[in-house]
Amino acid sequence: MNNREEQADQTGSYTSNQDPNPCPICLAPLVKESYLDACFHKFCYNCIVQWSRVIARKSSGQSASIKCPLCKIDNFSIISGFDGTCFQRHYVDQDFGNRFTFSKAHKYRLQCYYSEPGILNDIFDVSRFWKSRKYRQSNLWLQSWLKRELQALMQEEDVDIVVHHIHGVIESFWTRIEHTRVVLKKPAEAYWQDNFRIAITEAAKPFLLARTDRFVNELELFLASGLNIEAYDAVYMQRLGWNTSGSNTTNPVQQVVPFLHIFDVGSDQDE
Repeated sequence: MNNREEQADQTGSYTSNQDPNPCPICLAPLVKESYLDACFHKFCYNCIVQWSRVIARKSSGQSASIKCPLCKIDNFSIISGFDGTCFQRHYVDQDFGNRFTFSKAHKYRLQCYYSEPGILNDIFDVSRFWKSRKYRQSNLWLQSWLKRELQALMQEEDVDIVVHHIHGVIESFWTRIEHTRVVLKKPAEAYWQDNFRIAITEAAKPFLLARTDRFVNELELFLASGLNIEAYDAVYMQRLGWNTSGSNTTNPVQQVVPFLHIFDVGSDQDE
């Protein structure tokens, strides 16, 4: 058995039959199937990594992108290790030994976006949150929640700029409400809620695309809960029936096994 067959045998990817879709680089069955992020052409992980390194050595300086060997489209990362709920993304201009692996909490939050919307509406009353003006109370966990949420949805570790941007929009909106309320001297909670959703949608859509509307819903739920992240997660998972104890819950919702949404982000129909 040659080296490649031994490697394939260890990963369970090698078959004796001829593969109809071999790796375009080595022309053998795929080992550790990986994709480029823009064109989605697939290769063996080691093949595309080695190919990117060879191309980088030939260029005068380190590049943030590589051209696909097949279609020549610029790609910025290699996607690998996906299991239906998460994957690893390795950027071309980063050390391949420095990888961000998603935690169980990230996987849980990503799966929540494939569940039926509105399952917590009877627990956390968003309308009451606005009518009682609870937004005036500072939420100490909001930035941490935003960071984890955006990491799960964007499949990236470094989301600090996006967190800062969206959090700034939220804080500015609270300030604007209080200032305008003094001027108008009358409540307009439905108006503020609609405009809040519009403001957050505009801030988040360039980064979240088809996930934006659901993200706004989830943000309102978290704010309305008034809970810290751990308590909020416990309530969410219990309602979904994902608690580790395996006990039955009232109004259980059937878990939906998500697919790798990055490949068809514009066609999701969650709302």
